[in-house]
Amino acid sequence: MNSEQLARSSRKWMTAAFTAFAEGPPAHDLAVHHAGIAAEHILKAYLASLHPVLIVEGKDFNSMLHATGHGAHASVPAEQVKTIGLTEAHLRVQKVLRKRMPVDQRALGPLANARNGVAHSGIYDKSEVEAVFTTCLRLIDPLLAELEIGRSYWGDYQSLHDRLLEESVVAVRVRLEGKLARAKGIFTERYGHLPQKDRELVLATISRVSPPGYIEHDEPATCPACGSPGWLSGDTHVDEEAWAVLFTPFVFTCPACDLRVEHEELEELEGLDEEIKLDESPEDFYANWEPDEDLYRDR
Repeated sequence: MNSEQLARSSRKWMTAAFTAFAEGPPAHDLAVHHAGIAAEHILKAYLASLHPVLIVEGKDFNSMLHATGHGAHASVPAEQVKTIGLTEAHLRVQKVLRKRMPVDQRALGPLANARNGVAHSGIYDKSEVEAVFTTCLRLIDPLLAELEIGRSYWGDYQSLHDRLLEESVVAVRVRLEGKLARAKGIFTERYGHLPQKDRELVLATISRVSPPGYIEHDEPATCPACGSPGWLSGDTHVDEEAWAVLFTPFVFTCPACDLRVEHEELEELEGLDEEIKLDESPEDFYANWEPDEDLYRDR
């Protein structure tokens, strides 16, 4: 549960992942597996740098004793400490770093699935290998800055790291342009024949419908494709210094043209990925808040 040790372990696994990636498709199962472990260990290294107890299972008292320096009272040895997995480690880090962690829970999915698929059944999606690697790199980079490790972490694979990220940025922009073009076409097909007043009336009606699915909070925003009212969805947290509620958007959806922008695509749309300070005080905003028991039970 030592931060430095976890960081060194992460680097070893990432080097092994790059080596397997460079060998080509026959070794790509090892590549995604090792990349997933590297991501998990660097996430835990950051949490452990705050306090070792942040990487243990919250309900395992023996593990908490070891993590807090009271292992002499534990009934199991330190080798049997129960720690959290990749998904939970990422969730905890995201709660701390917020916008400094560019990979959200949905974007983490392919990386976690690939690592677990190979580890448990030898199965992974061969079409997502490069996407898995890119997600891993985007996740690790900000943690290296937080841990003051630097680019030396990447070693001989620094140039490959840079190339994969550059290709990812281009792919994101191409994908975003395709989504915007498709959304504009849908909007024209649906509403292009309507007179201006009728169109405004219809759009005002449908814009009141917030997006489906679990999202903690929604804020209105103008659609970059059709100019209609849309929704930014994301999480909130309290800025202790300013004593204000900040909204962090992760997804934009437009009910008029069906545009959905998320993950790194949102970063390409100027202004839509920025945190928003809400007007309500923390006391008022969270007055009726209750935890989603089903959500936390699943997690």
